[in-house]
Order: sequence, then structure tokens, then C-alpha cells
Amino acid sequence: MVFTTKISNMDQTLQNLVKEWLRLDQDESTRSEIERLAAENNTVELQSRLQKRIAFGTAGLRGRMEAGFSRMNSLTVIQASQGLAEYLLRSETDVKTRGIVIGRDARHNSDKFAKLVAAVFVAKGIPVKWLGQVHTPLVPYTVAHLNAAAGVMVTASHNPAADNGYKVYWGNGCQIIPPHDAGIAKSIEENLEPITWDMEVVERGGPLVTNALRQVEAGYMSTVARNASISNSESSLPFVYTPMHGVGLPFFTSVMKQLGLENKMHVVQEQAHPDPDFPTVRFPNPEEKGALDLAKQVADRNGVNLILANDPDADRFAAAEKVEGEWRQLTGNQMGVLLASHVLDTYQPRSNSKGLAMLSSTVSSKMLAGMVAADGKFHWEETLTGFKWLGNRSRDLQQQGYDALFAYEEAIGYMFSEVVFDKDGVAAAAVFLAACNRWNKEGLTPWTKYNQLCEKYGYFEDANTYVISPSSDVTNAVFEQIRQNKPTHVGRRSILRWRDLTIGYDSATPDNKPTLPVDKSSQMISCELDGNVHFTVRGSGTEPKIKFYIEGSASTSAEAKASAHEVLEDLMREWFKPEENGLKRE
Repeated sequence: MVFTTKISNMDQTLQNLVKEWLRLDQDESTRSEIERLAAENNTVELQSRLQKRIAFGTAGLRGRMEAGFSRMNSLTVIQASQGLAEYLLRSETDVKTRGIVIGRDARHNSDKFAKLVAAVFVAKGIPVKWLGQVHTPLVPYTVAHLNAAAGVMVTASHNPAADNGYKVYWGNGCQIIPPHDAGIAKSIEENLEPITWDMEVVERGGPLVTNALRQVEAGYMSTVARNASISNSESSLPFVYTPMHGVGLPFFTSVMKQLGLENKMHVVQEQAHPDPDFPTVRFPNPEEKGALDLAKQVADRNGVNLILANDPDADRFAAAEKVEGEWRQLTGNQMGVLLASHVLDTYQPRSNSKGLAMLSSTVSSKMLAGMVAADGKFHWEETLTGFKWLGNRSRDLQQQGYDALFAYEEAIGYMFSEVVFDKDGVAAAAVFLAACNRWNKEGLTPWTKYNQLCEKYGYFEDANTYVISPSSDVTNAVFEQIRQNKPTHVGRRSILRWRDLTIGYDSATPDNKPTLPVDKSSQMISCELDGNVHFTVRGSGTEPKIKFYIEGSASTSAEAKASAHEVLEDLMREWFKPEENGLKRE
């Protein structure tokens, strides 16, 4: 009765949202959250939780695990699954024969969410190929190898512990791209009434539920091992490995056994097993400062000079090497170039192939483009940020007759298409060890190999950073002001090329239309400047940030770094004006 009294103090719209949530939600934990907020008359929090629906985009869903239509919880997972199921039934053939693959990571609620996904698809008569707790790349691998209609991975990757997510793969084994994202989002809105809350579907089994892990696990491991072939494992260097409190260890260990490297591996025991609270790191992302501190301690104790790390769902990969007594972590761009050089050096063309193709994202280093310009030994393309674009474009190039074997983006994601058309941290770590084995025989380490490449192709140094924006309105206004000003210079450097993927303009194409997709809902401007500097500035789609990706190239590292940092300061002073626009620098 107290609850009824309190809810009457709210405006009618919010009252209706509270009532609708309580009518739909059968998860006691999240029902009680909304009941408590209503009893406290916490209208601000209720509006935040209930007024907007969590957005379904090309990355699926990702958000904080709390009650409310705008959060990740049992109800929004069921609704997303119902929308996806109905969209598949309308748009694809043989869905009730091909089925859907479902996997999950070890985060809080991932098991519950994955079982609710399974319940929805079974209720719709769609077979479930259940993987259980796996690393993310095994979902697209299974989709492709079992010819499933789609796949769902419940994961928030390297996000904070309070978050979770829902990633969708299409039947080609790639992440979804437009128009599927909009089609699924519309279908979700049309299927909000829960049809099942059956948490026992997977345990109960039945003709529509199969254990797919047994069908694909061995094949995945052998495929990765083939791509990371090592001729003499005894000569390989010892290394430290951390799965960062995630699910990577059993899969990585299995690959190491096939490669004969299990005796070379020292595991960071404090981070070896899944822990959804990620207790030893501030953020479970190998890129973050301090994330590899425990691994460095293990390496130092054992006299090891190489560290490998996966993020919690093991789709990303990072490495650090001890150079002249100091630990040096390779950036995503440096690792991408190293892996690309290894793929190029070991490439064996198929008969009738157009040759090797490799890809990178628009915000990644242009060193691959420099390698093509110097040698012309492979075909290179860039795509928008995200493996949804890299994977699908690699598929297209394969169909055109290229061997599109490798793609990467600077956020420590690396794809080997003979394994999956998505980033794969386990495959990347294994291939990196194979490359290290080759380089070691030549008297090189990863760092000396990278510098050898720089001596040949030039040094590429970045000045990547971000500013915090007060709101999306401010971000949009700042970009619009830049467009209205029509700048011809950044500092002392002339703008040689202007590409705006928000409004759809590219000064370098004959018709001034960009070859990459245009998205009016997101801000993104790229420029090439004289003096061998290029940059991309974009509004983040998931955080209140404006991100800067600036790279200079020169014959020395110092010169390249200086030019990138000079352009960064010019952009801040002339274009973005943090103090004037209320932007907070990193």
C-alpha cells in the first residue's frame, strides 16, 4: 500500500512506465529494484532507467546491469531475443533447420541471460546450438562451421564489471551491419511482450537443444594451430600469459599443447580463472595502465622477457617485451604491423588467387598503406572502425578472388580469416608466438623486428587522445561549427584531403562522395595534411567522448612523433577549443 501511495506522486507518464515494468518483469531481483525506487519516489533514477530503451545497434546491446528498459537485464535480453528471432524468421530461409549459436562469458548474469536467449529461440521453434562459457570468437566460428542462421554471444568484452552485453553474428560468421541492425531494432519494438521465462530449457535438453561445443572445439583448436605453425617448438621463447580474469585460459592452453608450447608458458595465477569482479585490475583491458603489472612481476621472477594477454572474453590481444631492462608494451598499431609482416612473409597463394589482401580501420596506422606503396606485394583497404566492417569487407574480397587473410584495428583487435571473420585474441596470440619463433631464428625480437620495418617503410607515430564532452548536443555543435568555418589549414599545415563521413563528402574522389559508408547519426571527419600527417576525429558512440587519432610519418621516430603532437595541439587550439566549449582533456 505504501508503494501505491508513493507512485501517485509521480507524473502519469512515469507512473505508467513503472507499472508497465512491473507487469512485464518476472525477475525478482530487478522487480525489487524498481519497487524500491518507486517507494523512495526516486523519480530522477526511474526516469533514467525507464524512459529510454537500451539501443540495439551494430554492436548489439551493451550497458549496465540494472533494472529498467534502458539497462541490461533479463527482460531486455528476452525482448532483444524475441525481436532477433522474429527478424530471422522473416528475413532468412531455413532458420528452423539451421538454428542459432549461443555462447556466454563469465560475467555476472551471463549464464542467466544466455539461458533466457535459448528459452526464447526454443519457444519460437528455432534450434539452439549451445556453447556455454566460451571465448567470443568461438561463436562466429561455430556459426560458420555449423551453417547456423545467426549467433549470440552474451559478453561485455573488456567493459567494467557492472556491464554486460549481447553481440549478434549473422549467418556469414560476421558481426551484423546495416540494414540488419535497424531491422532487428524495429523487430524488438514489435515483440516486447515476453513469451517465456523458462530458465531450464538448456538443462532439460530436448530435440531443439544440442551441445555444439563438442562439435566444434577440436576443429577450432586445430585451425588456430595450423595458422600458427611452429617448426621447432624447443627453440621458442618462454612467455607469461594472462587471461585477465576471463575465459581465455582453457582455449589458449589447448592451442599451446597442439603447438608444443605448454612448457614455455607461465600463467599469472591471480588472473588465471574467471572472476566477474576483476579484482586485480581497475579495468579488465590489457591496454589500460597497470593491467599487466602482475604479469610483469611473474615474468621478472621467472626471467621471462615476453608477456601475452587477452581481455576477459579473449577476442583482444596485447603483448609486452622487456627491452634493455624496461618493459615496453606494443601498441595496437605496432602489433598490427608486426602480424601483417608475418602474414606477408609466410603467405602461400592459392591457385587462381588475385593475391593477398589485408585490411585496417580508418583510425589505425597507415603503415600498411606505406608498405603497399613501397612494395606493392598485397592489396590493402581501409574500412570504418569495427570488425563488423573489417569482417564483412574481408568476406567480400574473398568472394572477389583475393586471399583476405588478415585485418586489424588499433584497439588491439586482430582477425585471421582462416579461423574467423572477427577479431580473435587466442588466434592472434598463437600467430604472434609463431612470428616470434621465426624472428628469433633471424636474431630478432618483436621490438627489433618492428624497428627494422620502420627503417624500411618509415616511422609512424601517433598522438591519440580524447576529450570528455558534456553532451552529444555539445559534440554535434562543435563539429558543425568546424564545418561552417571551412578550415583550409591546421596550424601551419595545409589540408590536402577532407573526408566527412557524417555529411558524405570526400575531396579526393571524382564525385566528392566517399567510398566508405556515411552515417548522419555519428560525427567523423578525417584529413590528410602536408608534412605526412593525417588524422581522424570522431564522436564516440558508446561514451561521452570526442576521440582523436593523429599520426605522423617521417624518417625518424622523433620527427614523426613531434609532427603528430604538433597537429594535436593545433586542433585543440583552433578547432575544438576545450575551455570555450566545455570539453575536458584527458
